[in-house]
Amino acid sequence: MTTTSTTETTPVIPLPARAAALLTGLGALATAGSALMSWTYTDEFPGDLTYYGSPAGLQWLALTAGLLTLALLLATHGVRGLRWAAPTRSHNAVLLAAAGAFAVSWFSVIAIAVDLGGLANLDPGGWVAALGSLLAVVGALGLPLDRRTHVPVRILDRRLFLLLPAAPVVWFATHAVPEDKPVAPVLTALAGALVIAAAAVLLLQIGHLANSALRLGTVERPLPAARELPSWAEVLLIVLAFAIGLFAITFGIDTEYGELFTAYLLLAAAVVPALAKGGLLARLRALTVKYRPVTTGAAFAAAASFPFTQTSDQYTSVAANILIFATVALGLNIVVGLAGLLDLGYVAFLGVGAYAAALVSGSPASPIHVQFPFWAAMLTGAVVSMIFGVLIGAPTLRLRGDYLAIVTLGFGEIFRITMLNLNGTTGPKITNGSNGIPRIPDLQILGFDLGKPHTVLGVELGRFSNYYLLMLLVTALVVLVFARVGDSRIGRAWVAIREDETAAEAMGINGFRLKLLAFALGACLAGLAGTVQAHVSYTVTPDQYTFAEALPPNSAFLLAAVILGGMGTISGPLAGATLLFLIPKKLEFLSNYQLLAFGIALIVLMRVRPEGLIPNRRNQLEFHEAAIPAQLSGDTVALTKAGA
Repeated sequence: MTTTSTTETTPVIPLPARAAALLTGLGALATAGSALMSWTYTDEFPGDLTYYGSPAGLQWLALTAGLLTLALLLATHGVRGLRWAAPTRSHNAVLLAAAGAFAVSWFSVIAIAVDLGGLANLDPGGWVAALGSLLAVVGALGLPLDRRTHVPVRILDRRLFLLLPAAPVVWFATHAVPEDKPVAPVLTALAGALVIAAAAVLLLQIGHLANSALRLGTVERPLPAARELPSWAEVLLIVLAFAIGLFAITFGIDTEYGELFTAYLLLAAAVVPALAKGGLLARLRALTVKYRPVTTGAAFAAAASFPFTQTSDQYTSVAANILIFATVALGLNIVVGLAGLLDLGYVAFLGVGAYAAALVSGSPASPIHVQFPFWAAMLTGAVVSMIFGVLIGAPTLRLRGDYLAIVTLGFGEIFRITMLNLNGTTGPKITNGSNGIPRIPDLQILGFDLGKPHTVLGVELGRFSNYYLLMLLVTALVVLVFARVGDSRIGRAWVAIREDETAAEAMGINGFRLKLLAFALGACLAGLAGTVQAHVSYTVTPDQYTFAEALPPNSAFLLAAVILGGMGTISGPLAGATLLFLIPKKLEFLSNYQLLAFGIALIVLMRVRPEGLIPNRRNQLEFHEAAIPAQLSGDTVALTKAGA
């Protein structure tokens, strides 16, 4: 029986294969070479891009993107010594890398022109980067690419396009209002919101048109057998991969200005899919599965090495807070990702743990004049949070869906308001109201004061470095609990409840009891992280535990971290929490528009990748079931969710 294929391998731009490869290679070389030239004649632009032969800031990203594009191009053409970089020989990997180089170069050029007041501020290096990256993309579009045979054009709701003329009209009208008028700030915020919304609509529609024109897809190619290597060499490759990952993450955390971090995100968004299309990530994944204990040890060692790469606590404090946020997101992942319970007030359990630890840790402002040792304070925070989880869950978990979400949202607000009212005036004096519990002393573990600098292996570790390493141990404990519970009989019962609670109960699963257990365990893990957060921040106040704010942690960001990263996985919430903490922290120049930009980004992500950044196989199949080929007669068996 003959079947019609839905994919093909053809170029987008009809060019001779050799000419396309030559254009791509020359463009990649030009992009990389531009990093050794001056991009602007003045040092007023952040990063000082005025030197020849000494890359800085954005130039390092252009150099990386250009060399990666060239390496993937050579790998797809079978050049000896580089074949490992693209085992699938897919030119789509080259196109993605070239697109990353283009995005970094053109963003840099536009940023220089905007910040300094025109393209006249560009030096030759900036022009070479822009033209070279454009040449690389044009050449890559002429390579044989994996494409779908037909993609229909999608047009957004025509009413949304009314934002395009409305945005500039409101913008110019706003600037005509004197700044001393009371209505000026409101109009400025409205104009900014309209401009961002109009830009989002325009970019989304351009994306749909580009998707229809390019028709990029995936032609399934089995990976060729990997070359047999000694065990020590394979282990060394795993260690090297984690070392490169540590360097990349450290670079992102250490970025000193918003333009550099934005370009870093653009490059990462292209490099990761490029390596996946080339098959390199699949090879690495196979190695990590083969040597799982080594992988776990290498991941922990790479994370523990981060403070030793820093010269101050400036960025280690960011990393410590990321771990706190990620640990709480993992706890929420038990409730949302495994059991399927929509909890919109989860940050309250973090607050319960923080307040419980603050009350018993010896703060002068605490009405309970006791000072528990570290292990007792941590146990107190975890147990009290678990008790609150049971007390809140027992009467509410018989609800489902939206009703449960409303109740949990109410619990989060009730907790915050209660902490405000326990101030000695409107209620008993326990939490000092809006002033919170300040001057929480630093932890001391076995005589080791985490609040003081210590020299380890010749490197001085400051206060936040100490708390980072402590929080890393807590995160490892939470990951272990999540992994063990998720693979247990209870974890499978949670998944059954998530998929269909009625069917699960018909099979003999006690839905209420298991949902209550998920609620209690998730609350306990959040309380565990809250005990460390109380000591890291020195002060616990009610305004730290709201539903939505411009900066995490809060309930909205926690839920977004789980969904963005990938529900039901371990690495997904960790990646989602890292991104959602870093992006607002690094892009503070967005000011009042952070939440708006955050909402637009979530909408676009849910449209493009609803299963999350690092999803499990089941979620991928559920969200992309329409993309699975229909079952064929004969010996061909289609992939289904049951056989995943």
